[in-house]
Amino acid sequence: MEFVFQRSYRGPLKAVLLDWAGTTMDYGCYAPAVVFVEVYKRKGVPISIAEARVPMGAHKKVHIRQISQMDTVSERWQEAHGRKTNEDDVQEMFEEFIPLQLDCLADYADLIPGTLDAIADFRQRGLKIGSTTGYTGEMMELLLAEAKKRGYEPDSTVCATDVPAGRPEPWMCTQNAMNLGIYPFESIVKVGDTLPDIEEGINAGMWTIGLTKTGNEIGLNEEEINKLDTDVLERKMARAQKRMWQSGAHYVVDGIWDVPAVLDDINARLARGERP
Repeated sequence: MEFVFQRSYRGPLKAVLLDWAGTTMDYGCYAPAVVFVEVYKRKGVPISIAEARVPMGAHKKVHIRQISQMDTVSERWQEAHGRKTNEDDVQEMFEEFIPLQLDCLADYADLIPGTLDAIADFRQRGLKIGSTTGYTGEMMELLLAEAKKRGYEPDSTVCATDVPAGRPEPWMCTQNAMNLGIYPFESIVKVGDTLPDIEEGINAGMWTIGLTKTGNEIGLNEEEINKLDTDVLERKMARAQKRMWQSGAHYVVDGIWDVPAVLDDINARLARGERP
């Protein structure tokens, strides 16, 4: 036979999956970063907030482990404790992390400007709204309540603790699709501000949109960004954009307020038979 026929989805988008800190709330993704710094400080091992941000997007216990494996941090730990970090240390720090994070989450729960308008646009399009996060279920109970007070309530939320493995594995995206009853996966968009967010969406076979200005890649809140000299901001933005593109993002924009226009382009691509 000379011809092979391939099934092709030509319908519109059906759902959008959103990250939390740095995407919909907590401009600059500060809540987890400051707590990681504090946890290591309590162990006599100072780390910078830049070091704390490197693994952002992962399950929080995995995040702590990955910080400990950084050469600079490993050397400081060796100096302070006379040995390398072990899994008992990681577990102990994770157990300390949980109450510290719960204590400050509400302080960083304000929605990022443009979030409610974007959500309204998604709803008007008939899209389901899911979410993925590196926070634990206990933390998300608090954040969901805070978000609801501010007018944001996704249809589905999946934590890294709900699935076999968190980002960059695709399971949180897959579980969201199951919760929402939506397929094929090319009819879903994953939006986030970290590189693992992008990798998670790609591994799930979904469209991905990276957010640079409001998230972990720049790591500054709105007030701090507004104080930057234009050339400094441009350099930071260019670096963040480059890292997102290199991670395979299908689109890279400043913030969630830019997402609706991207959805129009994705719908046009789907109608032409394109896939992520």
